[in-house]
Amino acid sequence: MALADAEVEAPPAGGASHFGDDAWERLELFAQSLVSEGDIRGLIGPRELERLWSRHILNCTAVVSYLPEKGYIADIGSGAGFPGIVAAILRPHAKVSLIETMERRSDWLNELVVKLDLPHVQVINERAETLIGKQTFDSVTARAVAPLKKLVPWTLPLLKSGGELLALKGARAEQEVEAARTVLKKYKAASTFIDDVKVWGTDEPTRIVRVSVR
Repeated sequence: MALADAEVEAPPAGGASHFGDDAWERLELFAQSLVSEGDIRGLIGPRELERLWSRHILNCTAVVSYLPEKGYIADIGSGAGFPGIVAAILRPHAKVSLIETMERRSDWLNELVVKLDLPHVQVINERAETLIGKQTFDSVTARAVAPLKKLVPWTLPLLKSGGELLALKGARAEQEVEAARTVLKKYKAASTFIDDVKVWGTDEPTRIVRVSVR
């Protein structure tokens, strides 16, 4: 399917009223960047443009209510910018670190930081594990990175006491939590919840696995 033949999902009406003019303008510019460059740079396929807002951008807004207004947020495996860029747009007073191992995706993220005017964001071109013992965060987000049992060892050591991992998951969230029971105990998870979040502007279901640390 060629990009020229792809249908691009339009943003829902009322976004500026819901998110604020500045945030909505940045979300729309982010979407436009993905439409023009996402496919050629291997970030998002043409078919995904048919649900760019409902499945991707708005889906990522589900984590925002769990994030601190201020403080330190990390997004691991940021890739095309999901959910890290969306979170950064909607949490302009927090410090946001986008952790991405692939250099070409890190380059993309750095370009977005400039284009979207996000001075509170830094891009870290490393594996999350290399930051353990060096940095800690109030919240860590992840989307489509790895099963929970792999995600836990990479992320829980990065959290401050009382911090929370927010992993966007799908229909198999319960199975992932069950498969991760041993590793959750090993890494001293204090609590684990699965939340079904209603997201403004879309009927697409969004599920978040929340893991807090002592």
